[in-house]
Amino acid sequence: MTEALLSARNVTKRFGGLSAVNDVSLDLWQGAIHAVIGPNGAGKSTLTHLLSGDIGPTTGSVMLAGQDVTGWTPERISRAGLGRSYQKTNIFLPFTVWENIRLAAQSRNQHAGRWFALASGFAQTNERAERAMELAGLQPRRDAVAGTISHGEQRQLEIAMSLATEPKVLLLDEPLAGMGTAEAERMVQLLLRLKPAHAMMLVEHDMDAVFALADRLTVMLNGQVIASGEPAAVRADATVQTAYLGEEH
Repeated sequence: MTEALLSARNVTKRFGGLSAVNDVSLDLWQGAIHAVIGPNGAGKSTLTHLLSGDIGPTTGSVMLAGQDVTGWTPERISRAGLGRSYQKTNIFLPFTVWENIRLAAQSRNQHAGRWFALASGFAQTNERAERAMELAGLQPRRDAVAGTISHGEQRQLEIAMSLATEPKVLLLDEPLAGMGTAEAERMVQLLLRLKPAHAMMLVEHDMDAVFALADRLTVMLNGQVIASGEPAAVRADATVQTAYLGEEH
């Protein structure tokens, strides 16, 4: 590819006198996972919100698939090709797995004046939802109510809902949080399956998963980038070890 699918340049977000994110730049490329790590309060989630349009930057710019999307609404950025997950799982608990995914797929096939048509009758929507469910490995849980499936499966479901919108870029905010070993391994395998067709940013505290997945690693502290590059080089950085990783890493 000749250009990154998503590029942030000198992005800063100030809340009064506090700079939650300060002069951060990064590029996300198709077929690569860019992990962003750092202690709590480092600015990782704020950076994710800035890239997805949930909040606007004070200064700096964001490019998505060659378009300047700085200041766009989250809905417009989503339609331009960005999908994301949140720290707190964001699904419809009373609905089935299939209904959650189909609802997300419907957001890409809006038909004015067809309010009373059955959702099940839209073939393109159903095909998109089926693909997303298969990618996420949730076919066996198709008819399960979302509120009754495991935490790990709920995280898979949230990613499946993003996939149903057919994004080019995925921003994943702590997708392995709260998982046991088996669930975490399933999530790692899911992200590896998704990697070839997407540009991905991963915010995560599970260092084993980070080093298993990341092609590039950025470390933030107090809203600023203190190191960025190949994971092995960042891992060996004395400043990073002192600030975050600790001697065991």
